Amino acid sequence: MDCRAGSRHPLFDSVRAVRAFAALTGEIAYGVIDPDGSMEEESMPRDRGNELPRYDAPSRPLWAYPRLRPRRNRQAGWTRALVAEHRLGPEDFIWPLFVTDGENVAAPVPSMPGVCRWSVELLVERVREARDAGIPAVALFPYVDPALKTPDGEHALDPDNIICRAIRAVKEGVPEIGVVCDVALDPFTTHGQDGIVRGGRVLNDETIHVLCEQARVQVEAGCDVVAPSDMMDGRIGAVRDTLDAAGHEDASILAYSTKYASAFYGPFRDAVGSADALGAADKKTYQMDPANTEEALREIAADLSEGADMVMVKPGLPYLDVIHRVKERFGAPTVAYNVSGEYSMLKAAGERGWLDYDLALLESLMAFKRAGADAILTYAAMEACQLLAGE
Repeated sequence: MDCRAGSRHPLFDSVRAVRAFAALTGEIAYGVIDPDGSMEEESMPRDRGNELPRYDAPSRPLWAYPRLRPRRNRQAGWTRALVAEHRLGPEDFIWPLFVTDGENVAAPVPSMPGVCRWSVELLVERVREARDAGIPAVALFPYVDPALKTPDGEHALDPDNIICRAIRAVKEGVPEIGVVCDVALDPFTTHGQDGIVRGGRVLNDETIHVLCEQARVQVEAGCDVVAPSDMMDGRIGAVRDTLDAAGHEDASILAYSTKYASAFYGPFRDAVGSADALGAADKKTYQMDPANTEEALREIAADLSEGADMVMVKPGLPYLDVIHRVKERFGAPTVAYNVSGEYSMLKAAGERGWLDYDLALLESLMAFKRAGADAILTYAAMEACQLLAGE
């Protein structure tokens, strides 16, 4: 390129071409290089009819109404489904079932509308229904013949007791479904307490010894998950050691880690036959005070350190704050128990027309998921599956 003084700038001719093109196309402005090499902007005629409206800065934040209208995402079923933060499905449920001796027995529990105690062969039919509905696990609870109850609950250790026979029948008839079993003595004791009683006091360490054997017997019958609900101190570690020593390292433990001394258990005690035995007594010396949440976190931490695979908060609806804190603090698999009193309250109100039972049920179950529960024990599991399927 010739840069001698007085020489014509090599881009000068190109500028003429750019100006001509811009004039033809109606460009608003362009930059040109003058012969002296400087750059300036020149304006060209606009087509005023095609000019875009001027954008003015908003007088209020962009995230304020009317620009922001949250109802846009709520106006149709498909948008609500797309933006839903939590899901509820059959895979979230564990169905508690009560089993009793006899044949062809379906004995209704008066305080739990729609719930029965089933003889073993009918229990297997119910479990098969659960599997077909997509429910992954059932929890089995025994109704024990009063003649077999003792102060020490020794029938809990009988490999041929009603719960062990039920486990074997379920695993033979519906092997693909998970079986969870309660580990506690209250269905087997004459006094209705969860442990061994001496001098009016529930003994901790002596009870643990029996619970360990009860858990071993259940696992050897085919139980997949043992669920100690007794609230004795140290029982999770002891059960874990017992199962491991017996070669059952793969058996899981669902710890009733935060089981409150609640008024919501009444219908359940009717179902397992411990209400009359317990009478006016309570379980406040080993179950938790409903006033406490920090204590719940300490109980969870202890059970996880002792080998619990999953932890439970019981009851459920009055303790959603505890479920949330547990999940947020530990991130461990967390189970909520939608207990008998919660179930029966909704049933009774629905039967009286005081609320829409179906809608209230699904709303209640979703509350558990929203709080952080990974799974929910609920007597309404099959009803919920049918509602979710639109049946």
